[in-house]
This record gives sequence, C-alpha cells and structure tokens, in this order.
Amino acid sequence: MLELKSRTKSMTVEAEAGLTLLDAAIKHNLDWAFSCTRGTCARCRCLVEEGAEFLEEVTDEEWDRLEPEELEEGYRLACQAVVKAGAGSIKAANRPYF
Repeated sequence: MLELKSRTKSMTVEAEAGLTLLDAAIKHNLDWAFSCTRGTCARCRCLVEEGAEFLEEVTDEEWDRLEPEELEEGYRLACQAVVKAGAGSIKAANRPYF
C-alpha cells in the first residue's frame, strides 16, 4: 500500500514495484510538485514517513541534490525513489523547498 500526500490531498493506492513515488502520484492524478523528473530540480522532494525500507537505495542524483541531514531525516526525491518488489506500506508527503 502506498499513501501519498500532496499539499491539497492525499490518497492511498496499490504500491507498484518499479514505479517511482512521482510516477505513482502522476498516474493517480495527485498534484505533486515537480519540474524535471530527472533528480535535478528537487521540487518533488518528499518526506518518507513510513516504509523507507521498501524503496530502492538512494541514488547519486539524490546524494548530489539533498543534504546528508535531509537524507537522514527521511527525505527523498520522489522521481528517484523506486518501489521495491513485494513492498509493504509506504507513506510519503510532498515537501518541496518552496
């Protein structure tokens, strides 16, 4: 299960392995902030509140764009955070810088 929260709404959908959190938000018409989908703009930054272990490892793009403290706190770039096969419950909230 995947619970996604944007600024104006939240929804719970089936977690699909291989999709990024941003892919899932777009697929389900959630108003998730993003510009590039490549990990450079960081508008899709999100706080993974639960289930970080069900996401693939942090990517080089995330290491380049996010501060180590942000990664420790659970922040990811939704365009880089890929759902693993057999994922359990994941909760993420869109938290852009602006």
